[in-house]
Amino acid sequence: QVQLVESGGGLVQAGGSLRLSCAASVRTFSHYAMAWFRQAPGQERELVSAINWSGGRTYYADSVKGRFTISRDNAKNTVYLQMNGLKPEDTAVYYCAATYASGLITKAGEYDYWGQGTQVTVSS
Repeated sequence: QVQLVESGGGLVQAGGSLRLSCAASVRTFSHYAMAWFRQAPGQERELVSAINWSGGRTYYADSVKGRFTISRDNAKNTVYLQMNGLKPEDTAVYYCAATYASGLITKAGEYDYWGQGTQVTVSS
């Protein structure tokens, strides 16, 4: 069983920055592909960014390319999402997800473990 705990959400003005963290309680964190999803009110959950086990491969949704950066520290069992140039449309609950895989996983259905989510609100 893998437990994921997100932190770093909050209220920020448009153009500001936040860094989300997701700490995983698992001994073999480096064996897991990780991702950040988000869900805005009334909308479906969508993939924001994903990273493979080593951090050597990443994926970004078109809406966040050039603004968000995903990274991981396998020694700390933590994945990060640096969010710069935030826009009101980035407002959502952000979820961390994990699955036992070495590749880059971009489908929500392939993730086995999910965090509780952290709220990000961007004011205009």
